[in-house]
Amino acid sequence: QVQLVESGGGLVQTGDSLRLSCVGSGRTLNDYTIGWFRQAPGKEREFLTAMRWNRSSAYYRDSVKGRFTISRDIAKNTVYLQMNTVKPEDTAVYYCAASPAKLTIQNGANDYVYWGPGTQVTVSS
Repeated sequence: QVQLVESGGGLVQTGDSLRLSCVGSGRTLNDYTIGWFRQAPGKEREFLTAMRWNRSSAYYRDSVKGRFTISRDIAKNTVYLQMNTVKPEDTAVYYCAASPAKLTIQNGANDYVYWGPGTQVTVSS
């Protein structure tokens, strides 16, 4: 069983940077696929980025490519989402998720097994 908890959300202004954290507990995230998703009010949860824990490569949604970066700290069992040049349309609840399967950019939210409770990011214009 894996527990995930996100943190780092808050109210920021357009153009600011923000780093979200997702701490895993219960077991090591080694060999897991870790993903970041977001859900804005009235919209479906959408995939942002994912990476295999033991690989350096990652997948990104086109709309955030170049602005968002996923990374991990193995020693801390933590994955990060660095968000740069944020926009009002980035306002959403952000979730991290994990799966023991080898997922790719083709996989959606239903393919992830473990989820954090989410952290709210609000970008003011």
